[in-house]
Amino acid sequence: MNTASTAQFVNIGERTNVTGSAAFKKLIMAGDYAKAVEVARQQVENGAQIVDVNMDEGLLDAELAMTTFLKLIAAEPDIARVPVMIDSSKWSVIEAGLKCVSGKPIVNSISMKEGEEAFLHHARKCRAYGAAVVVMAFDEVGQADTKDRKVAICERAYKLLVADGFAPEDIIFDPNIFAVATGIDEHRRYAIDFIEATAEIKKRCPHCHISGGVSNLSFSFRGNEPVRRAMHSVFLYHAIQAGMDMGIVNAGQLDVYDAIDPTLREACEDVIWDRREDATDRLIALAEGYKGKDAAAEKAAEEWRGWHVVKRLEHALVKGIDAYVIDDTEEARQQFARPIEVIEGPLMDGMNVVGDLFGSGKMFLPQVVKSARVMKKAVAHLLPYIEAEKVAGTRSKGRIIMATVKGDVHDIGKNIVGVVLQCNGYEVIDLGVMVPWMSILAAANENDADMIGLSGLITPSLDEMVTVAAEMQRTNMTMPLLIGGATTSKVHTALRIAPAYGGPVVHVLDASRAVGVASTLLSDTQRDDFVAKTAAEYDAVRKAREGKGQNELATLEEARANAFVADFALKPDAPLRPGIHAFADWPLEDLRGYIDWTPFFRAWELAGNYPAILDDPVVGESARGLWNDAQTMLDTIIAEKWLTAKGVAALWPCRADGDDVLVQTEEGEVRLSFLRQQIRKREGRANMCLTDFISPGGDWIGGFAVTAGHGIEAHLARFKADHDDYRDILLKALADRLAEAFAERLHLHVRTNLWGYAEGEQLTNEALIKEQYRGIRPAPGYPACPDHSQKPILFDMLKAGEATGITLTESYAMVPTAAVSGFYFGHPEASYFGVARIGRDQLEDYSARRGVDLEVAERWLRPNLD
Repeated sequence: MNTASTAQFVNIGERTNVTGSAAFKKLIMAGDYAKAVEVARQQVENGAQIVDVNMDEGLLDAELAMTTFLKLIAAEPDIARVPVMIDSSKWSVIEAGLKCVSGKPIVNSISMKEGEEAFLHHARKCRAYGAAVVVMAFDEVGQADTKDRKVAICERAYKLLVADGFAPEDIIFDPNIFAVATGIDEHRRYAIDFIEATAEIKKRCPHCHISGGVSNLSFSFRGNEPVRRAMHSVFLYHAIQAGMDMGIVNAGQLDVYDAIDPTLREACEDVIWDRREDATDRLIALAEGYKGKDAAAEKAAEEWRGWHVVKRLEHALVKGIDAYVIDDTEEARQQFARPIEVIEGPLMDGMNVVGDLFGSGKMFLPQVVKSARVMKKAVAHLLPYIEAEKVAGTRSKGRIIMATVKGDVHDIGKNIVGVVLQCNGYEVIDLGVMVPWMSILAAANENDADMIGLSGLITPSLDEMVTVAAEMQRTNMTMPLLIGGATTSKVHTALRIAPAYGGPVVHVLDASRAVGVASTLLSDTQRDDFVAKTAAEYDAVRKAREGKGQNELATLEEARANAFVADFALKPDAPLRPGIHAFADWPLEDLRGYIDWTPFFRAWELAGNYPAILDDPVVGESARGLWNDAQTMLDTIIAEKWLTAKGVAALWPCRADGDDVLVQTEEGEVRLSFLRQQIRKREGRANMCLTDFISPGGDWIGGFAVTAGHGIEAHLARFKADHDDYRDILLKALADRLAEAFAERLHLHVRTNLWGYAEGEQLTNEALIKEQYRGIRPAPGYPACPDHSQKPILFDMLKAGEATGITLTESYAMVPTAAVSGFYFGHPEASYFGVARIGRDQLEDYSARRGVDLEVAERWLRPNLD
């Protein structure tokens, strides 16, 4: 399945469906909900981004089964992180599910089969529960089978819903995927009708989504998985381009479009597009040869070395092979009249291939970064010859200034975006990290830049981005401003940054979007429409925020009255070894066993969970290559002691004082002020604050700071000198993983030795990753305590600078960047939560408790304010 749009396609897992999974049905019928929950967990681990739950079985109490199961999965953090689709043909079951599901659910489904009145009645109930809806292409006449019927029903439903106040983005149409290749002539156009209807519905119904049950398509080939996989992949390849953006499909059972056997792929195309009278017969005949067969084709590894040098350079670029690039570049230089022609010719041709493959979803980020390494080494070899001729280099597609804003030191994401842009012919001037606004603007002017790209990871960076935008406006700049980074969002960009600057402002979600955005902004024909469309989208976001009431807030007094009531009879005993404990050189080999590898792959924009990602049919090959390179580098890091892991942990007596914790340190009493949830909760749900887990009558709290970043700079400098972005990013990503592993390992040491409340704990690394232990370690700047300004207080208590060498920037980012810090709470009922939006009353209260001006507190907590 390959297309530029696949990155936005949402997989809906349906194994928690008694009508679609015999195994799940058997578990539910037997009342074995524990194993049924594991089915949901496996779906999420295998890449499902929504979990579809259906309990429609005649012998079941469907309402009881639905509510029981939903409550169980809501208590599992690794399942609850994805939305739930409540699936039933009975409205009573849907409503029962809506009453107990957390987050924003999706109802599957409603339709007009009982008329408009019943349809709107159910839609209003869904809206009241805050749910999105799947609307089936089904009316009083019946299910839509032709393109015209699908479009007409969906457009009618859309107009009814929108006129009634339903948000268009919460409408998901299912225009019905039916089986093809059945031998019945009336079925031959079913795939065409769905694809064409999808495109037309997207045009007529702005902001809606399109979904469908993909497995229905290949019903005729039950039992022949290779053919079914191929049919699904070919169908999705075209349907996604037409606008289908979600579907019930097993992402682990899709083939890469270009990797499907060409004969089988053509036969599937013939059936899906009804291109031949005998298409069905031909696919049936072909299908017999694919039962139990897997595609495998490998070329001899070094065969390409006999090709012409121009083809060798292109191959090296596409495959990311740098072993021969200097020799091949020199050979090419001797064959061309001028060295610049090698860049303008074979090297740019090769990088254009890389850019096209990445843009169409046929190449993944680790491969692109390897390609960039090959390109940079080739260009570095040619530069002295070009300088000797005093020939100006080629004009790039555009010149982009990139910087991590002042106060922030994180740059992996920025570096990746820069590499991708360079691979596509853009000149990137990277100013590095901690860059003040005046340096950014000066560089843009001095270099005649076409646009500026800002990056940031921590929430204070958001304010700094607003400052940059405002200064660009003040100095009458007009160039586009690109916004990116983990803490940024389209909503924040629309609400805070775009209003500060009159020029184009665009939020770029990830590296895969960067090239498309840059090329459009520099296009004479596409720029104006794109800028106008983006501005309109951001304006719509602002208007939606103004017109759409946010979740109602309780007063601070009401929220405190609804605090979580912990059972302090369960609080852990006093620590076995209280006080501060420093660790100057924790063995890296020990930390290796505690690494959570899934975020490592996500840093490279490879979607999937470890270890399943290594065998993923789409990204598996790229993931395996990256994994092998990571293990090789990790071996070297440990053997040659590239990095040093330093940490500190401490345990102090304390007591809760309202929403504060009073901590007794060696230096005296320290007050830690925390925030409380204020969004009004339904009955039975508490408004949480971290202090709820600390006894007012006396308790214990801990803190920690760890880093695995000492020693990294010398190696990064070496990679930079060698034009090796790939190993630069790889080392940074591994250092981050080792720091997180250190946090995990040190917490284990605290639980079992220093505090000792879990002396007998025996958990696998997988169980540790899933946080199946007692206690939590919330970090300043994260959802439960979102104020980064708590870090200096924690660092002073820990004497962290002295023990670990970690320093804090003015915006509270940690240096080295491969660092983690936070608090330890030991109560068995302690859990993670998000403070989310708070009211003015809590802001003023927090300002008073922290002893700072209201404006300062407002700056600290801006992401949590209206």
